[in-house]
Amino acid sequence: QVQLVESGGGLVRAGGSLRLSCAASGIPFSAYAMGWFRQVPGKEREFLAVITWSGATYYADSVKGRFTISRDNAKNTVYLQMNSLKPEDTAVYHCAARYAPSSTSYYTTALQYAYWGQGTQVTVSS
Repeated sequence: QVQLVESGGGLVRAGGSLRLSCAASGIPFSAYAMGWFRQVPGKEREFLAVITWSGATYYADSVKGRFTISRDNAKNTVYLQMNSLKPEDTAVYHCAARYAPSSTSYYTTALQYAYWGQGTQVTVSS
């Protein structure tokens, strides 16, 4: 059974930082591209960042320079370091997994991912 479990969300003031984690089980983690998305009520899920099996990364313009995605294959975990947070970053943050061994493609849409975590709430106060 595949499970993705996010953690690390919470309440932070504008300008602060948070580090989200997503622990995966039930998949050969090193063969998967891992993505981070966020969603606010009434809006579509928004792509934030992706990391390929080899560690290459790609970011949405809205978070480039502020957020950093990384992975630890030994721990089956992907991270999202979020700095300089803004109130508009408030959302539920989800990690996602797509089987993509040896792929150099960047997957930026929700439909391209097979597995999702339940999400962790991030609230940024002004």
